[in-house]
Amino acid sequence: MISSGLAVSFFLLLHIGTQAFKILPGDSLNHQEITERAILNATLQACRSLALAEGTNFSFPAQPFTAENVAAACGASQSSKTFRLAILSIQLRNIQVDIRYALDSSFHFDGEMFVQGKKIITDGLVAVKASNKMENYETARQKLGEIMHPLQDFYSHSNWVELGYRLPNSNLIREGTSIGDIADKSRATCRSCDGDDCTNNILEDIIAGKILTSGYTGHKPFFSTKPSGKCSHGGILDETSKIDPKGGINKDSFKSSHGHLHTQAANLAIAATSQMLEDIRLAAGDTTFLQMVGISRGSNRALCFVTDTSQSMSDDIAVVKTVTNSIINSNKGTENKPSLYILVPFSDPGFVPLIRTADDTLFKDIVDNLTATGGGDNEEMSLSGLQLALSSAPYNSDIFLFTDAPAKDKHLKNTVIALIERTQTVVNFIITDSVVTNRRKSNSNQPQTRKIAESDAQLYRDLAQASGGQAIEVTKAELPAATTIITQFARSSVVTLLQASRSREQTDSFNFIVDETVSNPTVYITGRSLTFTITSPTGASQQSTDSTGSLITSTSTVGNFKTLQLQKQVGQWGIRIESNNPYTLRVIGQSPVDFLFDFVESSDGPFGGFYSLDTRPRAGVNGRLLVSITGSDSATVTEVALVESSKGSEETLGVVESQGDGNFLVQVDVMPVVEFVVRVKGRVQGSSNDFQRQSPTNFRASNLTLTANSENIFIPGTLLSVPFTVASNGPDGNVTIRAFNSGGFESTFPTTLFLEGGNSTNGTVTLSAPMNTPSGSDVILTIEAESPDGTDFNYIMLRFSIVNSFNDFTHPECELLNRESNCTENCSLTAWNIYVRVTDGEAGVDRVGLIQGNGTFNTSLEAGNTSITLVSYAASCCAPEMEMLVVDRVGNVGTCRFTARDSVSIGVS
Repeated sequence: MISSGLAVSFFLLLHIGTQAFKILPGDSLNHQEITERAILNATLQACRSLALAEGTNFSFPAQPFTAENVAAACGASQSSKTFRLAILSIQLRNIQVDIRYALDSSFHFDGEMFVQGKKIITDGLVAVKASNKMENYETARQKLGEIMHPLQDFYSHSNWVELGYRLPNSNLIREGTSIGDIADKSRATCRSCDGDDCTNNILEDIIAGKILTSGYTGHKPFFSTKPSGKCSHGGILDETSKIDPKGGINKDSFKSSHGHLHTQAANLAIAATSQMLEDIRLAAGDTTFLQMVGISRGSNRALCFVTDTSQSMSDDIAVVKTVTNSIINSNKGTENKPSLYILVPFSDPGFVPLIRTADDTLFKDIVDNLTATGGGDNEEMSLSGLQLALSSAPYNSDIFLFTDAPAKDKHLKNTVIALIERTQTVVNFIITDSVVTNRRKSNSNQPQTRKIAESDAQLYRDLAQASGGQAIEVTKAELPAATTIITQFARSSVVTLLQASRSREQTDSFNFIVDETVSNPTVYITGRSLTFTITSPTGASQQSTDSTGSLITSTSTVGNFKTLQLQKQVGQWGIRIESNNPYTLRVIGQSPVDFLFDFVESSDGPFGGFYSLDTRPRAGVNGRLLVSITGSDSATVTEVALVESSKGSEETLGVVESQGDGNFLVQVDVMPVVEFVVRVKGRVQGSSNDFQRQSPTNFRASNLTLTANSENIFIPGTLLSVPFTVASNGPDGNVTIRAFNSGGFESTFPTTLFLEGGNSTNGTVTLSAPMNTPSGSDVILTIEAESPDGTDFNYIMLRFSIVNSFNDFTHPECELLNRESNCTENCSLTAWNIYVRVTDGEAGVDRVGLIQGNGTFNTSLEAGNTSITLVSYAASCCAPEMEMLVVDRVGNVGTCRFTARDSVSIGVS
């Protein structure tokens, strides 16, 4: 899914004269293009810097830069999907500002709101840097996209370009600095345009005095006003542009009032966005910055275990240890090395804190130290552990949950499903000894007999099916053989070709396409007492009872889980399954070509267009999806279908319309009322066959609508209020409300709300975070609404960044302690060295590094004071300059420059 779980919203503005840079592709540069160009440039700089530090070669890709060729240049082609996802997440949050804050001039630098607009940017930068430091990259991306919008609008909505400036205003991202002289509220800044010609409508004294101004705007006829003599934004939707002085000064597109300056404004916006990304990169470091934008060495997948650590789980824990060591040892230094490791141990009464690290050695040590202990009753907190994993794992992850016990926290089922849908994460349950004698000990040290009730087992099956995963039920002895699925999903670039399930006795046939880019096609079936027939593109077939056929190169069966490795043949395959029991079917392969998608809906705002849903789509009405192809710059989409996933194979086809840059808008006449998956077909340029990809995640539409809005920065010790609205066209009744937050913070909310059919009702959730909550932590709030009869529910998911303080904006200082230099004209025979103390009076020094210079650079901590760093540097007089980067613990960045003879030069980055 494009957005993540997000409280990210997306819309495509379809009108000219919008609040900001034009949105749809065309001759004018828009927020999407400006953002993408800056991210691609910044990513290449980070990869180049990392290569130089490692002593390896780096080559820039051919223009134009794309997510695919930039990822390849960074040596991370397998990250092209996560890179594209990160770019889109940032873009969509950027564009979403035009809906959420459409009438808030501060977010657009309208109405001379320069002080307020700058504060949005600098406060947001604090949050981005804090989130990166805590490795909460999705939270960082969301806030980054949001503050990019006003930064870019500054150049289109103010008169910075008209004042003759050709470089960005660097002080927009630096707290405590001046962005320039701002026009007084009483000072006239514009004259009326000469008809449609607004070329010279800014007053001469404003230009000569380098006075900053921006256009006022209003959208209510007869009620929109502006101060006397002030400029307007301009455009057909701006009612103030009809008031003297008439016209406007925006440069959003070539058709805007100052459209003749659009190119200069857009290029400055790109430069300013790149400058802000550079500040974030220097604060975070190259590797962390690249992780924020979705680039990582090795696989783009996380290895995520949620494991029961109760006393009876010693065999299972031993298998987790074996699998972890095997994956880490066999994939070290390869493209299959997981980019992230996550472990959530749970039992009863709770679960230990989540472990999340990219350090494979550390993760091995943590897993090796897992022990089986406790577990006073039969039920465990399995869904609480899964909820925590889903809240922390990257989008499109695979999670493996090990247990031999029922869930004690069944009330979290809908919350888990909401997280699965929003993150498109696949959850595989590995359930041992569900019906046999277990080894949980009674007080008499005799084995107890426990059987997981069918309803308890079905809960795990339902969640696996919702996510597109498997519910594998085996004995303890069979467990090692069942874990082959983990090693297969740890591979890079795994794609889903087909996903289906059947909940009743029936015979059904399924088709899937293997294209030229797919390798290792594999079929997974969970279920008992079933038979199948595989048919290849040539018409050859092989039955499940035939062990000598040529289509299936290998097969294994353990418990209720069957794996088939297929011979690769390009074209359409078929599989027919006959069963007296429920079963699931999934076909995967490895391919760089995949897709992202999100549901979008028409906006009721003043600018029209579409925005992405962070809830379920509405059932029984028309709907839209935005689909993006990853892994190929030349692929096109020919068909998108919503396919019934559990009871039949009915399809709802959409009308596909290209939006450019690998994006496609899909319109569906009626959203299905049953559970469905998304299937995409298309073709890569030069290929003779179509490709087929499918979402593993199952989705449902809802007759309930749920909306919420709140500031996304959460300050510990304060009360955060989140108002929400529930609406429905169903009958009158009490709607059940639930609210859960991933931080376990204290909260209040109404448990029921009375809702009249065809109307809406409102409620509020409040959250309170402890004062000691670390800055950079994040919390996901899920608000759920369930229909009066319990047959339907919807949710909305909001992500908040925890920030403790906005008071420290000062970068570290450098103090020259000593300089020794005997440089002469014959520089090769002489040397110089310096000794420097780096201090930071508030947060403390976090990192010091060499930017320029080829001498010997060493750092150490001052004795008795870990917040002060001592630097020594020695170099030949033939290299008489050095420059170092200094970063404090909240991400303030500075540079210090020294030469063999001159004094220190200190500045911000």
